[in-house]
Amino acid sequence: MTTTAPRLGTALARLLILAAALLGTLLAGAAPASAHAALTGSDPRDGAVVATAPKEVNLTFSEQVAMSDDSIRVLDPAGRRADTGEIRDLCSGSVVRYGVELRAGLPDGTYTVAWQTVSADSHPISGAFTFSIGAPSTTSVALPDRTAGGGLVGTLYGIARYVSYAGFAILVGGGAFVLACWPRGASVRPVQQTVVRGWLTLTGATLVMLLLRNPYTGSGELSDAFDLAGLKAVLETKTGAALTSRLLLLGAAALFVAVLFGAYARRTDPKEKKDLAFGLGIGGTVVAAGIAGTWALAEHASTGIQPGVAMPVDILHLLAVAAWLGGLTVLLVSLYKAPSVDRSAIERFSKVAFGSVAVLAATGIYQSWRQVGSWSALTGTRYGQLLLVKIGLMCVLIGIAWISRRWTQRLADPKPVEEAEQSAVEEADETEQASAEEAEKAADEEADGTAATEVADPERAAQLARQRAAVATARRKRERDADPERAGLRRSVLTEAAVAVVLLAVTTVLTSTEPGRTEEEAGRSTAASGPAAVPDRPVDIRLPFDTGGVDGKGVVRLSLDPGRTGANALHLFVERPNGKPLDVPEIKVALTLEAKNVGPLPVAPDRIQTGHWSASGVQIPMPGEWRIQVTVRTSEIDQTTIEKNVKIG
Repeated sequence: MTTTAPRLGTALARLLILAAALLGTLLAGAAPASAHAALTGSDPRDGAVVATAPKEVNLTFSEQVAMSDDSIRVLDPAGRRADTGEIRDLCSGSVVRYGVELRAGLPDGTYTVAWQTVSADSHPISGAFTFSIGAPSTTSVALPDRTAGGGLVGTLYGIARYVSYAGFAILVGGGAFVLACWPRGASVRPVQQTVVRGWLTLTGATLVMLLLRNPYTGSGELSDAFDLAGLKAVLETKTGAALTSRLLLLGAAALFVAVLFGAYARRTDPKEKKDLAFGLGIGGTVVAAGIAGTWALAEHASTGIQPGVAMPVDILHLLAVAAWLGGLTVLLVSLYKAPSVDRSAIERFSKVAFGSVAVLAATGIYQSWRQVGSWSALTGTRYGQLLLVKIGLMCVLIGIAWISRRWTQRLADPKPVEEAEQSAVEEADETEQASAEEAEKAADEEADGTAATEVADPERAAQLARQRAAVATARRKRERDADPERAGLRRSVLTEAAVAVVLLAVTTVLTSTEPGRTEEEAGRSTAASGPAAVPDRPVDIRLPFDTGGVDGKGVVRLSLDPGRTGANALHLFVERPNGKPLDVPEIKVALTLEAKNVGPLPVAPDRIQTGHWSASGVQIPMPGEWRIQVTVRTSEIDQTTIEKNVKIG
C-alpha cells in the first residue's frame, strides 16, 4: 500500500503552533517560579506579639541562600525602616539563618518584615510577614503582591530558559548526528543551517537571560535589564558566572561549527577526514560537556544532597537529551530537505538514540530519587506530579521511537528480486512520465511567453499559474510516495519531534519547580517547629479563645522568659477582641512533654492587674516540644481550654 508523508510546511507549522501553545500554558502555570529554598522559621514568628522590642529579626531557610544588603527589611507601622540594614550571618552547621538588627527605642505596634533573596539553585524567593510589639496596631505598609521571579520579566526569563535548552539540543545533537551518523551531511546546506541556528538560538537566549537576571531576581521591572550596576552585580553571582562561561564556551562552539562545515566538509582524503573527525569529536565533546556544566553548576544539581555525584550525572543527562532530541531534529530536516540521506545514517542514529535512552533512564532514576525522595512526594508535590507527566511523555516518546526504528529496519532490509524489478519498472515509468511533463511544461512556458508578448491576458496567466502549481504539487507527491518506507519514517519522526517539544517544555518547567524532597522537608520543619523558641529568647504566643458566654471572646498573650530549661518567668495578658485588657475570674496553665511522659505540670499564675497574670520560677525540667494548655474562665459556668505546642531548648 502506498503511503504518503505529510507536507513539510503544514507539518512544521502545526509543530510550531503546538510548541507555542504548550509553552504558553506551562509557563502560565509555572510563573512565578516556585522557590527552591523555603523559609522554615523566623524570630519573631509571623503574627507574634512580643512584650518588648527584640534586638533583631532573623530568618531560617531550608537551604543556602544569597543575601544582599536589602534582602531583609523591617518596616514600622508608618512604613519607615526599623532595621539598621546590616545583614548578619547566623548560619551554624546545617542551619541556614540570617538576621538584621533593629534600631533602638522602637515604639509599640505592628511591624512588617519583607524579605527577598536567591536560593542556591539560582531561583529568586521572597515573602513577608508581620509581628507586633506590645499590642497589634494598624499599619500603612501594604504587603507586596508580586512574587519574586513573576510578572512579565519572569515570563520572558522562562521563555529564554526553554529556548536555551532547545538551542543546546539542536547545536550539540546536530553536530553529533553529522559526525557520528552522516558525515556527508556536513556539506548539506539545510543541515548546516539547522545547526547554526541552534548556536544562534542558544547564544541569543543566554544573552537575554544575562540581561534579565537583575530584574528577575530583583525589582521585576523590565527597564532594569540595562542597569549596568545591576549587571555588574549579576556577573559576581554564581548564575552570572555560569552564563558568562556559557558565552565563552559558545565561542569555542562557533569554531567547532566553522571547522565542521568548512574544512571537514571539504576533505576528500578518507584518512585526513577520519583524523579530523576524531579531533572534532574529542573537542566537541569537551565543549558540549562544558556548556552542559553551566546548567549543572548553577541549578538543581549544585545544591541538596550529593552534589558531587549529581553534577556529573546532570551533565550526562543533558548530553543524552541533546544527542537524542537534537539529532532527531536534524534527521527530520534531512528527511524533508535532503531526501538523499543515507539509510546507513538513519540506522546509525537509531543506535545512538537507543544508547541515549539508556543513559536517560539511568540518570533519570538517580535524579528522581534525589529530587523527590519519597513516594508521597511523587504524588503530593508539584515537582512529583510534573515528573510523572515527564515519565509518561518519555514512555510515549520511546513507543514512537520504536515505530521509527521499525521503519528504519524496513529501510535497511534488502528488497526481494521481484520487488526490486517491479520498483525499477515503476521508477522507469515515473521517470518517463516526469520527462514528458517537463517537456510539456517547457512547451507551455514557451507558448505562454509568446502569447504574453502578443496579448496580455491576466485571466489566462492566472489559469496557467494554477496549472503549473498543480503539476508541481503532483510531482512532489509522486516523489514522496515513491519510497513508502521513507515516507513512513518521516511521519513517525515528525510525531516523535512533536512529543519531544512537549517533553522539553515540561522539563524546563520542572527545573523551575521546587524539588519534592525540599518541599516535604520544609513542610515537616515548619510543622514541627510550631511557634519554636530560639535559645535565649522568650516564647511568645497568641491563643484566641471563646468561652461562649458574655465577654467570652478574647486573646491570651503568653510569654515564657527566657524560654529554655530551668526557671522561667510566665506572663499572661488577657485582651478583648479590640485589644483592651479583659478581667477574668480565673486562669490556669499546664505544661506537658508527651514525648517523655512528663506532665501535665500545673502553674497557678497570680493576678497582677486587670488582664495581666504572672508566675515566677516556672520550672522546665528538660528540652523538647512542650504542649502549653491555658484554661480561661470568664464566669461561674463559662470556661474553655486552649493549647499550643512550643519547642523549648
